[in-house]
Amino acid sequence: MGSFRMLCVAGLFFLSCSSSKTGVQKETAQWVNLFNGKDLTGWKPKIAGYPLGENFGNTFRVDSGILSTRYDQYGNFNDRFGAIYYMKKFKNFRLAVDYRFTGELTAGAPTWGFRDGGINYLGQDPATLELNQPFPACLEYNLLGGNGKDDRATGEICAAGISIEFNGKKNTLFCTPPNVKRTFHGDQWVTAEIEVRDGNIAHFVNGEKILAFNKPQWDTTNATVKKMFKAGDLVIVDGYISLQSNSHPMDFKNIRIMAYK
Repeated sequence: MGSFRMLCVAGLFFLSCSSSKTGVQKETAQWVNLFNGKDLTGWKPKIAGYPLGENFGNTFRVDSGILSTRYDQYGNFNDRFGAIYYMKKFKNFRLAVDYRFTGELTAGAPTWGFRDGGINYLGQDPATLELNQPFPACLEYNLLGGNGKDDRATGEICAAGISIEFNGKKNTLFCTPPNVKRTFHGDQWVTAEIEVRDGNIAHFVNGEKILAFNKPQWDTTNATVKKMFKAGDLVIVDGYISLQSNSHPMDFKNIRIMAYK
């Protein structure tokens, strides 16, 4: 009997240690930099009208640890929207990006482009974008900057080719404003964060939770999704991350991700 008790105690001790280890692993997930601050290693641009990998007009450039979008070689913007993609899929994660708007809206850009940008996530494979397709089917954390006087909250969710739910109800809007509204004027740095965990998604700004929703699924009524979707489960569990080039000059830094088990 004594040996049996000792075996039971040892077994309980082992289970306790294993549980503790698992808990520690979950608690100690580490931030990993997606941008090295020196060049565009790991990233590829895709601008409407140009093939994947062609950085037309040196749109995406790196200087002093900052990844910038600039349009000084465009002449007229001419609807050449695009994004730069990190060439790896992510599933459950927390993404953080420091961003700021700077300068003036590019000539020929739409008026809504004033201090408007975006972080795309759970997006389609950039290799499947058509030549003239400006943005992927994806979810977007819409980055918005103020004009110096009016409220213009950043962090709304825009869903391109994807359906989502709020409080158990399917959302019918393309873009939905955050519940907590924060406006940032001028060229100040702001930290946007996105957390994705098993279909539950939240947006944060400067550490404050501003929006939550869940159940992202491909919307097969969308023209882009119709072309790319063959068969299988509509539920979206992973995808690509990208930063938009949306006509107003922007700077990005400290682009980092914490991948969950």
